[in-house]
Amino acid sequence: MEIFFKKKILLASQSPRRQQLIRDSGFEMEVVKIDVEEDFPSNLWAEQIPLFLAEKKNFAYEKDIRENEILVTADTVVWLEDEVLNKPNDMIEAYEMLRKLSGKKHTVYTAVCVRSAIGIDLFDVATDVYFNTLSDEMISYYLRNYDPLDKAGAYGIQEFIGYTGINKIDGCYYNVMGFPVSQFIKVIRRL
Repeated sequence: MEIFFKKKILLASQSPRRQQLIRDSGFEMEVVKIDVEEDFPSNLWAEQIPLFLAEKKNFAYEKDIRENEILVTADTVVWLEDEVLNKPNDMIEAYEMLRKLSGKKHTVYTAVCVRSAIGIDLFDVATDVYFNTLSDEMISYYLRNYDPLDKAGAYGIQEFIGYTGINKIDGCYYNVMGFPVSQFIKVIRRL
């Protein structure tokens, strides 16, 4: 990406999937830490939640952004039947989330906030995900062998439950992983 993008990305995310997607896309990147509570007003709906959180995280970064840098923050939520499914607190909650998703369509919203020394851009991407019916055995296997606690909706599309449990998606696959790479590239090309 150095051909068309000369700035260094400061990624304020501990998500290994976001880090991998940006790194594998060829960007120069440094992971930076922010300290922010991921709470949001209860009146927010669907894509409003990650938009609010991505921007909140971005402005929690206290250092100056240099001319050759951009700060990137993101947030992903799973939206099912007028309910947000964030990261589960424990395995019981993860099991309950996967039971709710079983046999249904949900929407994954990822919002990204990009800030440079001269401006800010905030956008979101939505992907519809259609789950097959998940057996208790499938869910139990997934919970025993993978880490659902660091994923919105308690699943990773790039893991067992995605391979076996997802019937189809409408939209960006990488958005479901937590970072809509192609839309991000369109946004930063304008910088």
